[in-house]
Amino acid sequence: MLKPNQKSESSKKNQVEKMFDSISFEYDLLNGIMTFNSHKRWKKNILDIAKKLKPKNALDIATGTADIAINLGSISNCKVVGVDISEQMLSVGREKISKNKLDEMVSLETGDAENLNFKDGYFDLVTIGFGVRNFQDLEKGLKESYRVLNDTGTLVILETSVPENIIMKFFYSLFTRTYIPIMASIFSKDKSAYNYLLNSAEAFPSGIRFSNILKSVGFENVIVKPKLFGSSTIYIATK
Repeated sequence: MLKPNQKSESSKKNQVEKMFDSISFEYDLLNGIMTFNSHKRWKKNILDIAKKLKPKNALDIATGTADIAINLGSISNCKVVGVDISEQMLSVGREKISKNKLDEMVSLETGDAENLNFKDGYFDLVTIGFGVRNFQDLEKGLKESYRVLNDTGTLVILETSVPENIIMKFFYSLFTRTYIPIMASIFSKDKSAYNYLLNSAEAFPSGIRFSNILKSVGFENVIVKPKLFGSSTIYIATK
């Protein structure tokens, strides 16, 4: 499975693709178990933010099984495109879209967050849920999001983070290093995938550090909203 310091960018992306392909059918179940279904509330928070913006064209990057894209599809007159590197995750997402009768509003396609196949300034809104920490090149991926947003566009990101409070950080570490591996061993065929996800979450430069990275690639008015004592965070930024 994925190792740090891979020499080949394409090799790493292939391994990320295979990893998510391998856990695609259990991903929603385990996501719910490992967050006590809090992820649904956080994704609803993204929808609440998006509704106020009244987007006509929205892009959900690293859409996975399309939860956020489906939520955005409920916005009146908003066309949503979800992209992900894993075709198996998209397959699960397409079934959910059809079940929700949103085929005319939401479409999914295979795509690389760092090389988006869309013209400059096309989208009013870009969302990324639990995806930026898997970017091969974080700044390159964020610059692509910046590029495809129009001049008044907004970026909304939901990502895992490590609590800053020392007590909450202790309980977070205890939870992630005991409960999650146990759940993964019970419900997942690929335990190494969840080890990667845990390690990538802990290594991600969350909070103020990520806010500064967003500013460094051109985003402005960055708002940081910690969730569940800082175990996840929503970032809002404008172009």
